[in-house]
Amino acid sequence: MSHSRRLSLEPAITGRFRDSLSLQRHDNDDVINKPDFRELDLGSPVSTLMPRVSTSSAAATPTSSSGSSGSASGKPSVAGKSHSGEIPGGPGSVMPAVKNLKPGHRRSSSTGKPLIFSGSSFSHSATSHSSATSAVSPSPAVLPAGNICPSGRILKTGMATRSSTRAETLCTGTGNYGHGNVVRSGSGGGSNHPARADNESPEELKRLGNDMYRRGNFSEALSLYDRAISLSPENAAFRSNRAAALTASGRLGEAVKECLEAVRLDPSYSRAHQRLASLYLRLGEAENARRHLCFSGQCPDQTDLQRLQTLEKHLRRCCEARKIGDWRTVVKETDAAIANGADSSPQLVACKAEALLRLNQIEDSDFCISSIPRHDHYYHTQPQAKLFGMVAEAYVLCIQSQVDMALGRFESGVVKAERAAMLDQTNPELVSVLNNVKMVVKARTRGNELFSSGRYSDASVAYGDGLKQDGSNSVLYCNRAACWYKLGLWEKSVEDCNQALKIHPSYIKALLRRAASYGKLGRWEDAVRDYEFVRRELPGDSEVAESLERAKIAVMNRSQESKSFGYNNQVEAVSNLDKFKNVVSLPGVSVFHFKSSSNRQCEEISPFINTLCLRYPLVHFFMVDVEESLALAKAESIRKVPTFKMYKNGDKVKEMICPSHQFLEDSIKHFLL
Repeated sequence: MSHSRRLSLEPAITGRFRDSLSLQRHDNDDVINKPDFRELDLGSPVSTLMPRVSTSSAAATPTSSSGSSGSASGKPSVAGKSHSGEIPGGPGSVMPAVKNLKPGHRRSSSTGKPLIFSGSSFSHSATSHSSATSAVSPSPAVLPAGNICPSGRILKTGMATRSSTRAETLCTGTGNYGHGNVVRSGSGGGSNHPARADNESPEELKRLGNDMYRRGNFSEALSLYDRAISLSPENAAFRSNRAAALTASGRLGEAVKECLEAVRLDPSYSRAHQRLASLYLRLGEAENARRHLCFSGQCPDQTDLQRLQTLEKHLRRCCEARKIGDWRTVVKETDAAIANGADSSPQLVACKAEALLRLNQIEDSDFCISSIPRHDHYYHTQPQAKLFGMVAEAYVLCIQSQVDMALGRFESGVVKAERAAMLDQTNPELVSVLNNVKMVVKARTRGNELFSSGRYSDASVAYGDGLKQDGSNSVLYCNRAACWYKLGLWEKSVEDCNQALKIHPSYIKALLRRAASYGKLGRWEDAVRDYEFVRRELPGDSEVAESLERAKIAVMNRSQESKSFGYNNQVEAVSNLDKFKNVVSLPGVSVFHFKSSSNRQCEEISPFINTLCLRYPLVHFFMVDVEESLALAKAESIRKVPTFKMYKNGDKVKEMICPSHQFLEDSIKHFLL
């Protein structure tokens, strides 16, 4: 029967079913306004109810009919009443007989056309009315479970309504099942989703799963393999096939688990061993890969064997470079191992992140560690892999902890370090990392408390204690710089900010703190440079924009002052006593450097004097070569070089012999301010 003819019968069927429900309401009005049925989603698409027929009914003459596997209620009716699930008719209605009735396969026992059709032809037969009335009928108010109504759904009385998530539909017969079978909607024959049958066998499910796998439909293949495993859980091949689908879906950890289960069920299953070895190579676990690739009685695949040997070579070189701190070689070897096929190895990615961290490339290290492949349930279902003598998962957590600490994520760093130590409690390196992390966090917490209470000097000591444990922690350097700033030690603040930025070059807080310290030191050009960098990183920050504008104005004002007072930002030579007397009387601060071109200390400090001249443009810098100006050197009683004399507004305020760079600059700042 064609699809269009089935649709044309629907109104007639629906009408008769509506009449049937109308009769039931009169017989059972006390439950009409209550939820008296629910839709059932039965496991079997065919009703298990058998028709109740009397001896005379069973002997009725059959009529020609197509041999379908459709399902409907086949109960005969009592005159004057309609049974649940039947299509009521008029006084002259007759019942169709059933030919070659098979268990579980029935026709609708109504006066109209059958409820479900199958095959390409349709015949409507009739039997005597007396045979229909001889059967014993159930209560008219009850809908027997399993009857299929005109909508195609199955109804049961006495329960609340619940819509089935998938409607039952009639299979067209073009798939793997017989024409006319009822299957889940959207799973008809000919599609990429095979229908579910009552008589499915594990081997048939595996065959269908293999077909889905070849088509690239890995999700459906997994579903079919799961059903096969549920029916035959001890079959190693099913587990291995499921591992292949999981691998194709990128779920390598679960694939390892399935392969391990397959070789447990069948220790000599070479295909599962080979698949497991290939997975271990992708995970960067050379020892585990070799164990399964070269297990007893198996000839290893030469391609996989070559990949294994290459991986072992890169891991060996990486380990050697790590021992001597050659971090650039570590990066090179980990990249080579990953490119060779270990593309899903968490520990190799962590190794590269560690190398980048030691090279002070913290942002790159953080990005690298955040891209580590995640394999759920992986490490708990296989022999524990190791790298550099540490359990692989513990090593990954250890590096994650150190990256967190470097970026100021202290709480997260502690948690990960503790987890790493728990996974590998005997490894001394992990124990040492955990102890250092705890001491650094303790020092930082103590320093923060002291800083908040205004005890800046004590806070600087606390941060220093933390730096003794972790000398590469940029956050602690920046925090100590804040203490120096509050104490008015701006040069020290700049130094600690420099250390923090050496470790973490784009550390915004350190850049802002250094710019503010530069401003206090009158080094506005340097302040402008830092503010401009931060401005590019934070274009929408109004406070940064205002600070940058103030620094630029200060640079312009100082330039105008320099011109008005005759400053030229260069070290000027003085060769005679008369000129010396003239420049000494200049307003402001003047610094005289008495030197000898043959003296090594003088030559070493001269470049620093040039730097100070640029750094403090409001200070006059002069140089006197004592070998060329003996009279001047004698008049100023110069006995040793390098000697520095400072004058302020014509008065000598300080004299220094062979001073350090820091002491010389501190003296200039003292008299300048």
